[in-house]
Amino acid sequence: MRTRTKARQRAAEALYEADLRGVNPREVLERNPDVNEYTGHIIDVVLENSDRIDETISTYSQDWAIERMPAVDRAILRVAVAELLYVPQLDSAVIISEAVEVASSIGSEEVGKFLNGILGQIATVRSARTEL
Repeated sequence: MRTRTKARQRAAEALYEADLRGVNPREVLERNPDVNEYTGHIIDVVLENSDRIDETISTYSQDWAIERMPAVDRAILRVAVAELLYVPQLDSAVIISEAVEVASSIGSEEVGKFLNGILGQIATVRSARTEL
């Protein structure tokens, strides 16, 4: 597994575990010394911008309230949306592809299409903003 892919997966797993346990994701990372720097960076971006990230997810998921989504799917979305909104040097297609890849390894089988749809819409808006 590629380093960034592994970092994304670990960030999603930490967010998922923190959500289930009701703790800060940083606390989850601190218990695992085998976490690369990018994992911590993604977690920091999610924590610093959680309101906007969740608002964006809610806007583009339309009929799916974020609270009703499976926690693991919500965690994967938060990682990908954080990257789409706050890491502009990364290619949107790569972010989306890797989110779907992470979902296939730790999420439900059906979630790939769901994630792809939401993230594709957000990426289109991101692309339109950078072209201005």
